[in-house]
Amino acid sequence: MAVSNDSGCGGASLSRRRFAGKEQVARIAAAFPHWFCSKFKGFGDREDDLPIDQHELIALLAPRAVAVGSASEDLWADPHGEFLSVVHAAPVFELLGMKALGTTKMPRIGGAINGDRAHYHLRPGKHNLILEDWRHYWDFADRMLAGKSPPSPHK
Repeated sequence: MAVSNDSGCGGASLSRRRFAGKEQVARIAAAFPHWFCSKFKGFGDREDDLPIDQHELIALLAPRAVAVGSASEDLWADPHGEFLSVVHAAPVFELLGMKALGTTKMPRIGGAINGDRAHYHLRPGKHNLILEDWRHYWDFADRMLAGKSPPSPHK
């Protein structure tokens, strides 16, 4: 199972989804060059030229489980872009007979969505990894390890 928590640009958020206030490739590659290969820097201000986007990396995890969590006040990491990456990975999960999230509607703050092998939650607050996040990941991992398909409560 892979877990991505408030990972933003270069993590789970769609790189090609750009808007003022969101972490962009040029900024993240300059601030944290040790996180990325040197070629990645060349896509600063050219995100549309990237050969892949994050939803394709999430899709490569299928049929393994993936859990993505966001914080409502972490706009720099783009919670909606992180959610969309899981949504856009759905066709690969479906090809393998599984439901990713089963919806394109983002949960309300404090809500979570569980599919057969994918999870997304949006908690209140800022960029961090807190006990609430861990509880979501532990619950999802328990369901995955038990071999049970988790319910899809759309709160």
